[in-house]
Amino acid sequence: MPTAREAALRRRSSPKVTERAPDDAELLELLEAAGRVADHGSLRPWRVIALRGESRAGLGRALGAAARARGADAEKVASKPLRAPLLIALVATTRPHFKVHAWEQEAVASGVGHVLSLLLDEAGWGVMWRSGPYTRDPAVAEFHGLAEGELLLGWLYVGGRPEEARPERRDPGVAELFQSRG
Repeated sequence: MPTAREAALRRRSSPKVTERAPDDAELLELLEAAGRVADHGSLRPWRVIALRGESRAGLGRALGAAARARGADAEKVASKPLRAPLLIALVATTRPHFKVHAWEQEAVASGVGHVLSLLLDEAGWGVMWRSGPYTRDPAVAEFHGLAEGELLLGWLYVGGRPEEARPERRDPGVAELFQSRG
């Protein structure tokens, strides 16, 4: 079994996936681990929504309405959720707290999404986190049933990993981003 470091270094976004997808039981198992991210106050300020089958087309309709309102190509935008058999909507469920600010709660939800993407990748699934301008659109929020204080962070597009070799990941140049002060 690879270490967390090895899994992180090996991870690649999979823009194209096959029609296979993990079932709800496997997702719950992976979420049990992903939900262990650092969570100040143990608020669990996140939830996920698995979209399969016709639900993906419903999301497409909501995205199409949002695109039309912005003057974008609604048909093209509406087809995007059909690119993977499973979409996992990542939702930050922020609420007022005397000690834990909303930004920190959003960071926890984002952390859950990232760890879940690593775990899905490690389990052999193709994964790509997609977001964009429509995550904050009222029609898209309504489709997901978001309550006040909830923010859609994007979707993990999940499916079978194609047989083709995964491209090498370019060096992210982290040394340029690192500072050490004494």
